[in-house]
Amino acid sequence: MKSVNKNINTKTNPIGSNFIEYLAEEGILEECLALSSKELIVYQLKEIMEEEAITKQELANRMHTSRAAINRLLDENNQSVTLDTLEKAAKFLNKKLIIKFV
Repeated sequence: MKSVNKNINTKTNPIGSNFIEYLAEEGILEECLALSSKELIVYQLKEIMEEEAITKQELANRMHTSRAAINRLLDENNQSVTLDTLEKAAKFLNKKLIIKFV
């Protein structure tokens, strides 16, 4: 990811300016959105697992996969998780996966 300049000039970026526009101008908006989406999914999965007292190994067993695959699923930086994997996880956590365009 392109590093963000921490010394933001307030004359060119006044307080209250649009952060989304700033990310777009820096050319990192899409990457930031993708990372934040994955972080949100991982947060939700971990929260459900904690509430239901489901371990990584138990989820792996339910999904007929390896614990390593669950570790990849729960890795915020791994962007290669497929919809199929997310749907399986939702199914075995008794949840529904909803994806929408906004």
